[in-house]
Formats: sequence, C-alpha cells, structure tokens
Amino acid sequence: MANWVSAASLYTPRGKRKYLTGDERARFIGAAMAHPRADIGLLCLTLAHLGCRISEALALRPSSISADQGLVSVVSLKKRGRLHVREIPAPDDLLASLSAYSNGLRHEKLWTWSRSQAWRLIKAVMAEAKIAPGVHATPKGLRHAFGLHAIRSRVPLNLLQKWLGHASMKTTAIYADAMGEEEREIASRMWSVNPDTPVETMKIVPGS
Repeated sequence: MANWVSAASLYTPRGKRKYLTGDERARFIGAAMAHPRADIGLLCLTLAHLGCRISEALALRPSSISADQGLVSVVSLKKRGRLHVREIPAPDDLLASLSAYSNGLRHEKLWTWSRSQAWRLIKAVMAEAKIAPGVHATPKGLRHAFGLHAIRSRVPLNLLQKWLGHASMKTTAIYADAMGEEEREIASRMWSVNPDTPVETMKIVPGS
C-alpha cells in the first residue's frame, strides 16, 4: 500500500489531512491561553507544546515537571508492556504555568479527567478557535501539527523521534515529507514565465 494511505501518514485514504495547519495550531494556542479555566487551557497548551498523546498528558504528575531543567518527563507504554520515560523540552512560560498550577493540588495527577472527557474538552477549544470539524481537528491532529512545526523549525529527525516516542524513524519521517514554505516559494517560480511580469499583463499566444 502506498505511503500516503498507510497508517503512518498525514492523510486519510480519501486524501484528507490529519494535521492542523500552522495557522490552525496558532489559533488553538491562542484560544487555550484565553480560556477562562486554567486546567483546560493548560492541558491544551501541554499537548500543543509537547506533542504527547492525550493519555500521556493525563498521566502527568507534579513530579513530571522539571522547570529548572526546562523539560517535562512523559511516561509512555512501549511494546510488551514496558514503560519508557522520555524527556521533552518545554517553553519557559508553559513550565512556569504548570509549576504554579501543580502547587497545592490535592490529587496525584495534574488532571483527573477520563480520556474521553478530555478529548471532548479539547475539541471544544478547537471549535472556539474556529477550526473546522474533521479528522484534523482532534488531539491526534494536534500531535501531527507539533511534528510538522518541529521539522519546519529545523529540529533533527532523531530528536523529534525521541520527543514523540516513535519506535521507528520511518514513522517520524512522514513529517519531513510535508510541503513547507521553502517548497512553496520554489514552486511559485513555475507559475510565471518572468517572475517580474505581473500575471495580468502576460499575453497568451494562440497555438502556444
């Protein structure tokens, strides 16, 4: 089966994207920062900035946050039931917010919601961010957006693989295949015979 319709792909078999665009991701982050409930906003920001799975975010504890080291320790379940901890760098403002939020918590985990409840809360924030419904407007779409943002920020594939917790580099490599601004700039040169000539002044010669 072709890569673009495989499980490790940024598109569905019908060709619909599974990821948030850069603009959608930015709007989602803005909506999360403006959310009236700090707990919901922080969960959204954690997913957006760490690229972790929703189940991994819900398993975070106050001890997972290492503000002095600039990272968050995420526990993921690997094959054969073995646990693996990966350290993901995080922005200072997110670390500070998580540290402040975790102080005085009466429960062991940062969030006590079920996966399905958290999923609905995140979807609601996406709606507030005016992100159209679809397979892309999901927590998984947010994780894909993190991968794309990292690649376009020139993060090496081996580091991204580590941060996302992929067992295979082939899975991580799907983000490197996505078209970025550089490719669009190069492609735009094909759309005009002379880049300095406005399109409206170009003449079409019959039979050409």
